Amino acid sequence: MVLALKRLFVFVLLALITSGIIAQSSKKKVPNLPTFDEKPVHFGFLIGFNTMNFNVLHSGALTEENEGNPLYAEVLNLQPGINLGIVSSFRINKNLNFRLLPGISFGQRDLTFIDQNQVQEDKPLQVKSTFLEMPMMIKYSSLRMHNFKPYLVAGINPRYDLAKNKQDGLLLKSLDMYYEVGLGFDSYLNYFRLSTELKISIGMRDMLDHNGTGEIIDLPYTQAIDRLTSRMFVLSFYFE
Repeated sequence: MVLALKRLFVFVLLALITSGIIAQSSKKKVPNLPTFDEKPVHFGFLIGFNTMNFNVLHSGALTEENEGNPLYAEVLNLQPGINLGIVSSFRINKNLNFRLLPGISFGQRDLTFIDQNQVQEDKPLQVKSTFLEMPMMIKYSSLRMHNFKPYLVAGINPRYDLAKNKQDGLLLKSLDMYYEVGLGFDSYLNYFRLSTELKISIGMRDMLDHNGTGEIIDLPYTQAIDRLTSRMFVLSFYFE
């Protein structure tokens, strides 16, 4: 996870530097879409790529089912996912916009269990998710530099998982609430504005249903976890 995050930040940093150089070199040219930011409302769409993760708080429970050998869970091999959405942006003032970004996201988390003897389960639990989401974000933008403008975003995002499946070995709750923070930059092109944004999305609820799946064979997985919260890193491209 740390390596993936570093790579995403390096990508955004390089893109910022490159765009800044381009903006500086083109100061004498007429800026593209000069009145774009003065519109009270504008719309668009987004395409994004995500990596989903869990933050696991272990119980260390010693039970008859695990025969006194507690299990510990961790996420293996972050899987790439996809985000799709619609952009509705409302101007508050020259620096602030309120944004509604309804959409859908697809992803997977491979959760494996290891006992205290470092013996790993043969097959990880594949937790697949299809989220309906409604990000509500505040976007704070700096002053425009010709055809380039950096910004920060923060807000909340309720997500409802349509793919919740007790056959995953764990029974998860469907509804979660995330808080999100990120950064990005706007690039003003001839006919539209392209925005590149990196954000982290952190779930606030314990998503594990501690009642379990109802299957005895799955009980050790539920007993091994005290709290299970979600994490997501998203790299998005907005076309407005």
